[in-house]
Amino acid sequence: MLFSSMTFLFVFMPLVITIYGLSKKEIRNYVLLIASILFYAWGEPRYLAIMILTILVNYVGAIEMARFFNRKKRKLILVATICVNLGFLIYFKYFNFIVDNANNLFNTNFDFIDVIMPIGISFYTFQAMSYLIDVYRREVKAQKDIYKLALYIVLFPQLVAGPIVKYHDVCDQIDNRKVKFENVIIGFKRFIMGLAKKVLLANTLAVVADKVFAQDTELLSQGIAWIGALAYILQLYYDFSGYSDMAIGLGLMFGFKFMENFNYPYISKSIGEFWQRWHISLSTWFKQYLYIPLGGNRKGKKRTYLNLILVFLATGIWHGASWVYFTWGAWNALFIVIEKALGWGKDEIKKWYFLVFRHIYALLAVGLGMVIFRSPTVTYACEYIQVMFGIIDNHNLPNFDYGLNYKFLIALLVGFALSLPLMRNILNVKYERKVLRSAINIWLFILFFLSTISLAASTYNPFIYFRF
Repeated sequence: MLFSSMTFLFVFMPLVITIYGLSKKEIRNYVLLIASILFYAWGEPRYLAIMILTILVNYVGAIEMARFFNRKKRKLILVATICVNLGFLIYFKYFNFIVDNANNLFNTNFDFIDVIMPIGISFYTFQAMSYLIDVYRREVKAQKDIYKLALYIVLFPQLVAGPIVKYHDVCDQIDNRKVKFENVIIGFKRFIMGLAKKVLLANTLAVVADKVFAQDTELLSQGIAWIGALAYILQLYYDFSGYSDMAIGLGLMFGFKFMENFNYPYISKSIGEFWQRWHISLSTWFKQYLYIPLGGNRKGKKRTYLNLILVFLATGIWHGASWVYFTWGAWNALFIVIEKALGWGKDEIKKWYFLVFRHIYALLAVGLGMVIFRSPTVTYACEYIQVMFGIIDNHNLPNFDYGLNYKFLIALLVGFALSLPLMRNILNVKYERKVLRSAINIWLFILFFLSTISLAASTYNPFIYFRF
């Protein structure tokens, strides 16, 4: 079930909110747990057993760790339980990729049944592992109530596409949270903004991006290649940040406060800053549970560079079983290491022209990285980038309808404008400013109306990050 589906908007969400609001505090966790299981089973009933098994494995692993004070025994249990989690992830997400590459490498012909990846497995697996590691580090106590642990892992607002919620951030909220009317209203407004981002911007931009990237590179002109890249850069941002907004908004409606997942990433002046603003929950997860345990920046420059490379290669592979994602991770690692070597994170140079140069550089590096990310193969990405810069100059191209119309142009311009922090605090206007609050409420109602009309008339509505 998608947040941007008519079933969710007009049946599931109002029904769950109503039942939750009318329920006593003591049973609200159970209401959310049942709703979350139904939400997941709606789209993936055959893989519900995998999720339940994940819950049981992590519940038992944490309880067993809590029983021992011996560090070696606790570490052994931690490693064993994490291996089970990663085993599920590797099998369902990377098995086909491993078999295909083994066949190519050894010239064999192993023919196994294709494994279909369960929705959200990358997200809920990382959440489960954060819980285990937190318990091992004695940062939190092992959750003795299996239903509360299950709620943490399967909570439907962030179940299938994040943000990745770390256990130490929400453990207190699971046990004790208050649902305030003010937060419910803010959450609903946040949800509408996310819905509009997804439906009105991302879906519109996707029409052009999909048509451009579906073409062979020898059929693309330089201008069309740039338009396709720009369309996808904004599509990906509004698709994923829109989902995160809806997830955060839903969380507020039920009394949960999730971390922000995006903070205007396209105003960044370096790739390092970009990753502090883009998919923040994933970046902080890798920092806390991989980069720092590897040694971080505490073991000299060479080791720091190696740790950064390993983290970003892992980030790439996390996104999918493809050499494209591995290459995209390596692309980001390259610039991160260069910036680290140059000391760009210190911002010691404040001259305007240097800051402008850095901003242009960051946008170009991010944009070319997104082209790699979107391409079906690494070869296609290389050819596409060559077309963008005129290295490959195609002539006598056939006419093709890429969907370049006024609707796309408006979405592109609005997308560029909203990628800047122009209306950062629009939902937190003070009560005293009644005229402005009323105008915002009317505008949000219009956005919700337009979004639902668009959903009813459109056949395109997938979330990009569902496949990760």
